[in-house]
Amino acid sequence: MPDSIRRGGSRSILIADGIRAAAFRTPNKIAITESGRQLSYRSLVDRIDRVSNLAKGLGLVKGQFAAIQCRNRLEYLELMCGLSSAGITCATVGPAASGPELRFICDDSRARVLFVDESLADQAHASVPESVERIIVIERDYEALLAKASSTPCDLGVTEHDIFSVPYTSGATGRPKGVMLSHRCRVLACYAMASEHGCYSADDRAVATTPMFHGAGFLMALAPVFFGGSVTLLPRFDIETLLATMASTQATSSYMVPTHFAALFALGDKARQYDTRSLKAVISGTAPLAQAMKADIIAHFGEGLLFERYGTTETNIACVLRPADQLRKIACVGQTLPATHVRLLDDDGNECAPGEVGELAVASPYLFSGYLNMPEATDKSMRGDWFVTGDLARIDEEGYVYIVDRKNDMIITGGENVYPREVEEILLAHPAVKECAVAGLPHAYWGEQVTAWVALRDGMNADEAELIGLCRERLSTYKAPKTINFVSALPRNSMGKILRRALRAGH
Repeated sequence: MPDSIRRGGSRSILIADGIRAAAFRTPNKIAITESGRQLSYRSLVDRIDRVSNLAKGLGLVKGQFAAIQCRNRLEYLELMCGLSSAGITCATVGPAASGPELRFICDDSRARVLFVDESLADQAHASVPESVERIIVIERDYEALLAKASSTPCDLGVTEHDIFSVPYTSGATGRPKGVMLSHRCRVLACYAMASEHGCYSADDRAVATTPMFHGAGFLMALAPVFFGGSVTLLPRFDIETLLATMASTQATSSYMVPTHFAALFALGDKARQYDTRSLKAVISGTAPLAQAMKADIIAHFGEGLLFERYGTTETNIACVLRPADQLRKIACVGQTLPATHVRLLDDDGNECAPGEVGELAVASPYLFSGYLNMPEATDKSMRGDWFVTGDLARIDEEGYVYIVDRKNDMIITGGENVYPREVEEILLAHPAVKECAVAGLPHAYWGEQVTAWVALRDGMNADEAELIGLCRERLSTYKAPKTINFVSALPRNSMGKILRRALRAGH
């Protein structure tokens, strides 16, 4: 067996080490399939080691950053594993991110190298700060560089507590926050998922279509191969492609968000032509499922399959509502994952009495390691070992958790998080906008749609198309308002705070 497959055995476990162990058992088994391309475990480990040596050849040293902006593709997993095995932290950027967003993430992380899809290369060259010394276009440059890199494993003293990746999540103030995730928290998350869902053995097959730049999207691609199974990556979501892939691969699991289910049911009887009886688990998360939709999901896929998860980028998965409880516990996010603890806090940070609504706090070995370059925000988010989520919740007598409201007013549209203040800052930059507020309104397909209320300055004009276009220039498309309502003034409380709930209720 090649040394690259044998390597491992330390007490620290890195993201790549589960893949190495699987390669030792079944080196010729196909680990990943994407768009007709495949990688065996032997090839995947070889390429991970080449990426690690490529990082050294590019002059990257342990503790520095590289950034990745690309769609779901074969190279994503090997880049993340290879760079992090060399002690290089990966800042992940969504393929829909605008030029200013890309620039901010690269600047904040001080990324020295950017790996990017060819379709995004022009924007990358026009947007990145001077700290990015090299842009590697995957379709043009990557294979030649990889071929020149050594496949000899390199041990750079990386431990499980080192930071593996930093996905960015927008803050309520509009300043995106880099969430530092260690090897340890990601590996333990894989084990927790395996214990909870029962669909990540060496004999299992997954289909992953959610974007891998998200923490959850990456885990859905990683967990199957970490335990020696296989995964088929879909570069973009299309409901019929997803269903056809489930059927052709006899998939045992897939992760779907509410928007995916809405697209499924829009197919009507046509959805029934795809045989999905091989599924052991249909896993949902990112945004809450409507109770009526849960019943429809169970009617389509069958009983005993649907798992609904709740968590944040900072906590990983915190709670899971299991199949047996889907129709028994209404509007519920379930019970805690193994080794996870939750409690509810009042406005003074004290634990709430039983039955009271409070702010949900989570403690577990899956928690993040803090916000990059934001020690004050990290301290504010923690109460000792507890991360305070900003969500209001209650816990029933059986220990089941119910999310009552989102304290931070975050909007979830199509499975993507949008923070109102980030959009408001763009609108307020228009000279005609006096004041504005952004909130989410219910939407049958997207779950919520981004909606803005705008008051214009006296004697000045702006129309809906102009303001929406401004947002699309500066932000990812999904963050731009779908509708803008022009009002004379915004409702405020006695302290001058805009009452978003009143705007939503009055619409």
